[in-house]
Amino acid sequence: MTAASDPLAGEGWLDRVHCEDALQGLQRIPDGSIDLLIADPPYGLGKDYGNDSDKLDTVEYLRWTEQWIDAALPKLKANGSLYIFLTWRYSPEIFVMLKQRMTMINEIVWDRRVPSMGGSTRRYSSVHDTIGFFAAARDYFFDLDAIRIPYDEQTKKARSRAIFVGAKWLEMGYNPKDVWSVSRLHREHKERADHPTQKPLEIVERMVKASCPPGGVVLDPFMGSGTTAVAARRCGRRFAGFELNPDYCELIRQRLAALAPSNQQDEQVTG
Repeated sequence: MTAASDPLAGEGWLDRVHCEDALQGLQRIPDGSIDLLIADPPYGLGKDYGNDSDKLDTVEYLRWTEQWIDAALPKLKANGSLYIFLTWRYSPEIFVMLKQRMTMINEIVWDRRVPSMGGSTRRYSSVHDTIGFFAAARDYFFDLDAIRIPYDEQTKKARSRAIFVGAKWLEMGYNPKDVWSVSRLHREHKERADHPTQKPLEIVERMVKASCPPGGVVLDPFMGSGTTAVAARRCGRRFAGFELNPDYCELIRQRLAALAPSNQQDEQVTG
């Protein structure tokens, strides 16, 4: 399919997922052009992504992580932010790397709602991912109102005293906490695509709405199944990203093509 015949075709680096290594592709992204960076890199667990990207030993993995961090962070605007998905295995080391370059705002625990079945007999079962939220400067963009969680009517009724009448927090909802209980995408989940570590739209859309202004740009160096691109499009933001595996690049193209017409703009997955 040519760019001219592809309804997802775009121009330049925006609204594209480039099917290439992020370390090379990031060189083409202009510095200071990105509002939000969402990174879901290989965790160093030996997962099969159709390549050896998750099969580095500890020293190589941390060296590679520092390389892509140093390549990606200059792309952020002065008030830009970063979310990074990790596990307990390497989050301490990587958080230290990032603290030397940015301000850490939150450590978010994603409770994946793993059912109580089986598990290790020599340690506690791991049922969460760790998410680091970092900002480039103190005046980072953050839209709390866009992600407030509504109170139910019973709670609103209980807060009927005069001091609560008209309170913004009561009418609009409360601030999400730093533990996010969102089910992982099990095999029967309606969102599930053919990717071993696909992240839920609910989580990524919260990041986009909170930390990227409307019309802003989200960058994902490790697109995987394309959830960041889908979330950006659904939320009225632009995106750019990279993915090594051509099969996943095709999956992303299909997911973007399946969006409602009102969510689509000219865009393309390029090889």
